[in-house]
Amino acid sequence: MMATGETKRTRVAVAGCGEFGRNHARVYREIASAELVGVFDTDFARAAAFAQEFSAQPFHSLEAMQGKVDAASVAVPTVAHAEVGCRLMELGIDVLVEKPMARDLSDADKLLAAAKRYSRMLQVGHVERFNPAVLAVEPIINRPLFFEVHRLGVFTPRSLDVDVIYDLMIHDLDILLALVGEPVTEVKAVGIPVLSDKVDIAHARLEFAGGAVANVTASRVSTERVRKVRFFQQHEYISLDYARRDALRVGVKRPGPEPEFAFEKLPSAGMEPLRAELEAFLEAVRTRKEPKTNGTAGRAALELATRVMACIQEHAARVQPTGSHPVADLSASHFPRKDEK
Repeated sequence: MMATGETKRTRVAVAGCGEFGRNHARVYREIASAELVGVFDTDFARAAAFAQEFSAQPFHSLEAMQGKVDAASVAVPTVAHAEVGCRLMELGIDVLVEKPMARDLSDADKLLAAAKRYSRMLQVGHVERFNPAVLAVEPIINRPLFFEVHRLGVFTPRSLDVDVIYDLMIHDLDILLALVGEPVTEVKAVGIPVLSDKVDIAHARLEFAGGAVANVTASRVSTERVRKVRFFQQHEYISLDYARRDALRVGVKRPGPEPEFAFEKLPSAGMEPLRAELEAFLEAVRTRKEPKTNGTAGRAALELATRVMACIQEHAARVQPTGSHPVADLSASHFPRKDEK
């Protein structure tokens, strides 16, 4: 029996026992307001081993969760996001689906429709929105006009089944949409395969309705790891570092031929972004208030990523000679298992 004043814990499950699912299970176990009830994977032996590790129940099916689970993280392969997410919501379970939200916009719309039909919460796992550096910057946004974004990583075989736009760049596309708060009116992009048959490095130039411009570069074949956003707004420059989870604000204290600058390190919390994301999901489940990375936001990021990919393909068709290394298409085969990422 619960003690007086004690909050009832939210019963949670994880669908998909790969690397992403493991992280979700670990963090749920650390959150006092959550009770990790069970896990599911199409490979039951894998689910059983996973469940034993996290002291949870292995479910033979999604249907077995009904009545036992309030909310679930969906960390299955992206091609199955809509199928699994929609079924869970039909069973009365709130859903957090990993990014990208779905393999295409049609599947994203199925998730949105299911959330509405069954009155379920739908959150998308754009974890960088919960990075302390991003949270520190949000209160000082004042019509930024120019962004330089770099998300570079060294080569690793973990992501070779997916184009870098959906693997890495989509994080920054989501954050740009949130920070600018305006639709993108123009997209130009180039990208090439380097070490795989998918796009390994890409650059996009985005122009927003209000005139803001963003240059976004994503690579998984760099010699160093960089995760930075730099942007300019009236009389100041902000540098945000995802890896360090901090942000620096540089303002013009005194303009002129010998300008004086003011440097301010913005205050940021030390919480792990995934924990902040899952706590926001649990709060949405309890309060029934839409999370900031809801299905609508997730679809918007996917739609922009799809536009970037289409521009890359159009550019490739113009410049690549016959028989050259192909640029990937938008088929479902380009999304890996979550444990392969």
